[in-house]
Amino acid sequence: MTTLPATREFASVQIADELPELQIPLTRTLIVATAIATRDYQVVHHDPTVAAERGSQDIIMNILTSNAFVGRFVTDWSGPNCFIRSVKVRLGAPNYPGDTMIITGSVTEKNEQTKTVTIAVKGSNSMGDHMNATVEVVLP
Repeated sequence: MTTLPATREFASVQIADELPELQIPLTRTLIVATAIATRDYQVVHHDPTVAAERGSQDIIMNILTSNAFVGRFVTDWSGPNCFIRSVKVRLGAPNYPGDTMIITGSVTEKNEQTKTVTIAVKGSNSMGDHMNATVEVVLP
């Protein structure tokens, strides 16, 4: 029997709480498979020759995958009974195969009326910040 992770309660969350770091090894398979899974068939996500012709050092992860990792990062922390109200993502350095993206985050705001917390999320690789995101989550 699989046990669901505990649901984080609004009352237990404090501003400046740090979320556990998440490390994502950036394999070629991950980048290609997630591009296909999101129906993003742009050649820069699966063809290294074309990606190089367009100025990239290799294939790159697509934004839908980056956005999905933001959601996973937050819900791994909050548990199954949360509701993600909004996600705002800004991309920076590309994610290339062979690197690792390290995702970190912390609670920056807490709204008693709506039972929401705002989390600042950053995904970094060896080139710098791949993404910065702001996520608003409703907690029970």
